[in-house]
Amino acid sequence: MTKHTDVLLLVNAIVGQLFSGVASRIFVVSMPTIAAALNADILAVSWALIAYQLAGISLSVVFGRLGDLHGRHWIYGAGFVVMTLSSLLCGMATTVGWLIAFRLVQGIGSAMLASATRVLAMEAMPEGGEGRANGYMTMSFHGGLLLGPPLGGLLIDLLSWRWIFFLLVPIGSIGIVLSAMRLRGRSPAPARRAPAVDYVGSILLVVLTVVLTLLVDQRSADVLGVGRTGAVVAVLVVTLAGFLVHERRAANPVVNLALFKIRMFALSSLSLLVFSITVSVLTFMLPFYIQDVLHYSPSFMGVLFLAAPILTISLAPLAGYLTDRIGPRIPGSIGLAAIMASFAIGGLLRVDSHWMLPALLLACTGVGYGLFNTSNQTAIIGSVPREYRGFATGLVQMMFGLGSLLGISLGGALLTTLFRRYSGIPDATPSADVPAPFVAAMNTTCAVCFVLVGLAVVASLMRGRQRVEAAESA
Repeated sequence: MTKHTDVLLLVNAIVGQLFSGVASRIFVVSMPTIAAALNADILAVSWALIAYQLAGISLSVVFGRLGDLHGRHWIYGAGFVVMTLSSLLCGMATTVGWLIAFRLVQGIGSAMLASATRVLAMEAMPEGGEGRANGYMTMSFHGGLLLGPPLGGLLIDLLSWRWIFFLLVPIGSIGIVLSAMRLRGRSPAPARRAPAVDYVGSILLVVLTVVLTLLVDQRSADVLGVGRTGAVVAVLVVTLAGFLVHERRAANPVVNLALFKIRMFALSSLSLLVFSITVSVLTFMLPFYIQDVLHYSPSFMGVLFLAAPILTISLAPLAGYLTDRIGPRIPGSIGLAAIMASFAIGGLLRVDSHWMLPALLLACTGVGYGLFNTSNQTAIIGSVPREYRGFATGLVQMMFGLGSLLGISLGGALLTTLFRRYSGIPDATPSADVPAPFVAAMNTTCAVCFVLVGLAVVASLMRGRQRVEAAESA
């Protein structure tokens, strides 16, 4: 840790988070335009989205552990290079096949950045400033999420879809320059032999996360033609068993299972998974309600959805300050309580509700994101031994990705089951064209998620009152 803030390193980490936020969201608004321009259907273009997501989810932990062992500054700088070059190539793609390949590479670069950004920001701050560092990270990432869609739409209207990728090149170039400056300014580390990389465990972890993604994300499974078959489940079980056995025996495992004995780490990780799943359910359902039930325009819905990121960006620094002063338990639990409030509002929505009610719901979600993410990520990354902080950072990214997919899958399953019950049609597909059963199904789904978040609040409160401190080597 440094005695004074390493401004250069902190700015570099902020650029990485902003870069990742813009890159992850700007592509989504361009998919229909790209499909038309490359003479492809929307299913083919969705491969480009899936390839990016799969790479990010499956490789974040691996790159995080590699950074722990061989230096995360190099992994982070290389991530900027990979992201920048692949963004340029994506903008030059002439066929959808090339676009998919370049987006896969872009996802690899994204995983490299995500595996190091938060821990580098924490290292840039003086001892006791880890919460503020994560506040800056939450603020910058959600700033990228906020900027991505309007920037993408503007570039498509004024120039062409290719410029949504070309725009990322100068941002990435700034990151490359900052990384090079930071590496040049570092004192050379004393020579030592780095521990061996757990290649077998890394490969098994990648296979495990890919198979799990295919199991919970029907879209990915359909595109790859595997479906939710018994064979996929069997592969998942066998891979998981092999991974756990190997990691227990490995001298230097990619996932040190002993870390889950640390109460703050384990309970914070559980809270994060439940948070990610439930918020994804809400994000999945709400656009259909606002646009198809209340009949508001997409542009008006877009304005409503600004409430969440604006509040998240505003509250993240405060959450970081509170985490440094009093620990993560109180701000994290208040953030989860705000998410519970959003689901309570979701249970009150009706077919003729005023737009202020979903706006209030989204505002509560923004408060929850700002308070919970900042404090909880500080708890997860800061509570493990320092030599495992890269692994913890990668784990955060993997859990967010998997939680999002699980949430969409859970939301779809609950809506379908409940819609069929309330409509009285056994094989009906949820549709806002029949608003009363749809809204009733959505209300009950919110009630289920309310209970789940309540369990996350209990876990958050149980993690202890102390401020975040790194554990001894596990």
